[in-house]
Amino acid sequence: MKLFHVSEEPDIKFFEPRLPSRSDLDQTVGLVWAIDEKRLPNFLTPRDCPRVTFHIGNQTTDEDKRKFFTSSNYSHVVIVERAWIDRIKNTTLYLYEFAPDDFVLQDSVAGYYVSTKVQYPKAKHIVTDLFAELIKRNVEIRITDNLWDIAEAVKASTLNWSLCRMANAKKALDKPSRK
Repeated sequence: MKLFHVSEEPDIKFFEPRLPSRSDLDQTVGLVWAIDEKRLPNFLTPRDCPRVTFHIGNQTTDEDKRKFFTSSNYSHVVIVERAWIDRIKNTTLYLYEFAPDDFVLQDSVAGYYVSTKVQYPKAKHIVTDLFAELIKRNVEIRITDNLWDIAEAVKASTLNWSLCRMANAKKALDKPSRK
């Protein structure tokens, strides 16, 4: 298993555990976060880029596969707003790879792993073309003007999904009232 921390910072030498801000976690225990390779595509955008990502899970129905994927060749989708295309094109990401020994699974759907120990990367991979990296990983990429409708549909589906940095997404457009 490969575990990664994705960053726009080029020279991180070590990762110190940080106290989580999430209320569902023990806020007294510092953690180093990592993502597994299967869910790595969820993070192959600039950090603050709002995105809707989803992939086929064990509970995903055939109906949802047909509804949410354009081809049976794909099992993972990343959707971003059109306004972020230039930033995605111009961002370099650094994938810090960790030995998995000190990590435990925190969320099986999201692919999150955590460690309470200081971590030293065993490798650093540089990604300068994020779209090409997603394509290489056989991810369907979609561009939209607004993420909110697809986000709601995905949340109501049987897919495994992640909504990232949605506070940065364009606000849903008010629909005109019909008279």
